[in-house]
Amino acid sequence: MRVREVLAHGSRALAGAESRADAELLLMHSLGVSRAWLVAHADDEVEEARRAAFDALIARRARGEPVAYLTGSRGFHALELHVTPDVLIPRPETELLVELALARIPRRPDGVKRNPGQRARLLPDSAALHPGYKMADLGTGSGAIALAIAQARPDVHVLATDASEAALAVARENARRLGATNLEFARGDWCVALGDARDFDLIVSNPPYIAEQDPHLREGDLRFEPRAALASGADGLDAIRAIVRNARSHLREGGWLLLEHGFDQGAAVRGLLQESGYRDVFTERDLENRDRVSGGVI
Repeated sequence: MRVREVLAHGSRALAGAESRADAELLLMHSLGVSRAWLVAHADDEVEEARRAAFDALIARRARGEPVAYLTGSRGFHALELHVTPDVLIPRPETELLVELALARIPRRPDGVKRNPGQRARLLPDSAALHPGYKMADLGTGSGAIALAIAQARPDVHVLATDASEAALAVARENARRLGATNLEFARGDWCVALGDARDFDLIVSNPPYIAEQDPHLREGDLRFEPRAALASGADGLDAIRAIVRNARSHLREGGWLLLEHGFDQGAAVRGLLQESGYRDVFTERDLENRDRVSGGVI
């Protein structure tokens, strides 16, 4: 069969609006090629062994397995990350958390040549980046958030934590492959992993925030993702409560805590932050105009 025929066969075997896109990703993975190659070589013959591998992936996708787990990769904030069933699949909405974190981390001077006496240009960050600027990403999973920030701010020391050793292994491999040198890892549950440190300038987290009995946990990709990375208590806020309560003692004065949460949890998370004494509490909406990230400063 030719490339276009194999692709059409795979698309027909899948249901849903994303069937063509899913089939393309799985065929690209099976052949080790790009999307542009698929178009340019649509009339090429596909080797039987390659087609068999593709058909096997299509069958697994038809049973509901996430494409990211089948290919072992997912793009996030201009990074290509290795993912396994031990970690949550990075999602586009989490990039908002990264952008809000970066907006609070000053840049070093940009390195552009300037006239004598001209001040170094800073992006819209209000304060200079002090030596030893530290941030932590709690529940790092694949390392998506920590690595995106570490790559964008190479002068910042980033600590990525997770309670799962299997998840940390995935994050470490991503850091090694991407050449991140300003990143370290620690195992532990939320703020416990920070030990006695009390000098973080920024703590971020995309913790589990789905209610334990939410029916969505039995649908789509969520069925295959680690339950501990998705659900947290009767109202989904147990992990967020623990982080809000304990993060204060690990932040410098003027340090920020930023949390991703569900679209209907903005008011509740703001309330938790205010009750714990955080200032300048806010909620930011994602591209679909849904509450997505809340935070505050001490």
